[in-house]
Amino acid sequence: MRITELLTKDTIAMDLTSNDKNGVIDELVNQLDKAGKLNDLTSFKEAIHNRESQSTTGIGEGIAIPHAKVAAVETPAIAFGKSKAGVDYQSLDMQPAHLFFMIAAPEGGAQTHLDALAKLSGVLMDENVRKDLLNATSPQEVLQIIDKADDEATEEEEAETEAVTTSAATDENEPYVLAVTACPTGIAHTYMARDALKKQAEKMNVKIKVETNGSGGIKNHLTEDDINRASGVIVAADVHVETDRFDGKNVVEVPVADGIKRPEELINMAQDTSRKAFVARGNKNHSQAESNEKQGVGKTIYKHLMNGVSNMLPLVIAGGILMAIVFLFGANSFDPKSSEHNAFAEQLWNIGNKSAFALIIPILAGYIARSIADKPGFAAGLVGGMLAVSGDSGFIGGILAGFLAGYLTQGIKKAVSGLPQALEGLKPTLIFPVFSVAITGLLMIYVLNPPASWLNNLLLNGLESLSGTNIMLLGLVIGAMMAIDMGGPFNKAAYVFATAALTEGNAAPITAAMIGGMVPPIAIATAMLIFRKKFTKEQRGSVVPNYVMGLSFITEGAIPYAAADPLRVIPSMMVGSGIAGAIALGLGSSIQAPHGGIFVIVGTDFSHVLQSLIAIIIGAIVSAIMYGLLKPKLSEDEIRASQAMNE
Repeated sequence: MRITELLTKDTIAMDLTSNDKNGVIDELVNQLDKAGKLNDLTSFKEAIHNRESQSTTGIGEGIAIPHAKVAAVETPAIAFGKSKAGVDYQSLDMQPAHLFFMIAAPEGGAQTHLDALAKLSGVLMDENVRKDLLNATSPQEVLQIIDKADDEATEEEEAETEAVTTSAATDENEPYVLAVTACPTGIAHTYMARDALKKQAEKMNVKIKVETNGSGGIKNHLTEDDINRASGVIVAADVHVETDRFDGKNVVEVPVADGIKRPEELINMAQDTSRKAFVARGNKNHSQAESNEKQGVGKTIYKHLMNGVSNMLPLVIAGGILMAIVFLFGANSFDPKSSEHNAFAEQLWNIGNKSAFALIIPILAGYIARSIADKPGFAAGLVGGMLAVSGDSGFIGGILAGFLAGYLTQGIKKAVSGLPQALEGLKPTLIFPVFSVAITGLLMIYVLNPPASWLNNLLLNGLESLSGTNIMLLGLVIGAMMAIDMGGPFNKAAYVFATAALTEGNAAPITAAMIGGMVPPIAIATAMLIFRKKFTKEQRGSVVPNYVMGLSFITEGAIPYAAADPLRVIPSMMVGSGIAGAIALGLGSSIQAPHGGIFVIVGTDFSHVLQSLIAIIIGAIVSAIMYGLLKPKLSEDEIRASQAMNE
């Protein structure tokens, strides 16, 4: 199938009017809807935003490819839009995007459609195609450019298919590298990483074979002979791919975006035979100690903990917001004995508090254990988490239970690795679950729960007793931590601590975390208004989106600016966020939900809305002024580049 069977005149918008990311998405979604390609505009738009929340689809070089594969798509299609001025799309290269291709794929779409979408991703890696599209003046011209590029891509594909069986075997001394690419939807980044690696390898005179794990399945599968001959393997993926087959090879594992951004560096690493060989989990020589040595003990523990936290957070957010809604009916509307009792509010409370919140610690422990020991560790982690709840050891006990269950299961797997092959089927169904659950449970009851429960209660009692200067100090620390790395380890640590306290009935930490986390995007936007001459027109175009993200408690809205200028942005944001957290707790704010920004502040702490807003405003102004004063004026080159972009 040709690309232009999906990209048609009625799905092309030659002049986008929006100057921000959300506006561009709205225009392209509406273009698809008007062309009759969607059956549910709202659901499709939600799917597009969900994909953007995983990682930006602004891939750099002035291109963004928002995409979704959902039932809301009636007919597979591609929408094209062009912005002469450029839009801050939070792209990987931090530059404005000018060319936008929105891909709409139906669930279970035909393979021919998926192949065409994959081909588009490759076509856009060609610099000449991008230049021609920027200069195009009509939909017909756009279609002609894409058609020509489609023909050339097809010819290259056919030539590569003929050569693929011989390219690896021509000369054993030639450099030969393998790669695997995969992204969550398997539509765009998978193939753009593939093409970026192939083009770079050609420049470096290195032969490469790239396996794609796309939405249409695995293509260009790496054979055993390929793996044996290769000097190294690049795994550029944001989802799980099978890596045990690379046991003993030089394996470079990175996010799929790195395959697009830094292909030369990855290819050089794959050819560096001095790097430590990858040891597969299935290898009898594999041990957790080796994994720790490769990644570092701290990074390994953090990775396992974050796996538990990421799977726990949906329960925290859903349960917390449902409980926040209950407060709209009255402070005690969930209590049958109260005069404020409301039957519907009581049921919402049961769903949020007694169901969602009740699962938080078991799920946290279960997924920590699964991250360490794969599926065999999950059951023991769940049981250990349940025992942490019943033993009153809370989050501390849950985290300990997860690591205990995971490493214990790994030990059991290693201990029974020498059993006869005939007993192999009993391992996952009998040996692993029975022994791991029993031993984890006994150790939790008799060894870990008593001290963990004591420590948990000590911590909670300490939080309850905080007042005055002490509680403001707590707000200062948590607020500042939310702005140190905006989504990184410090931010996550503060947020996990805050949600843990919230589940135990103490709202102070989550109040400081949310107020502090709202400050950075608002401060960035405010700095652009106060110090206009220090920002380009394109940067100032993101003022409104940053205010929206800040008020919605999306701290990551400030990440592009922190990444571009960390020495000025991060200290400025830390100071303002810390001050905001301290003021909020000092004035008695008490937010009862873990996410939602201004909306849950109004819903759960209406009596302190003014105090919360004062804290946010003061913190944002402090950060904005500090950042604005530290930031140098635009250079003449930056001014000229900005003017040229707007001509």
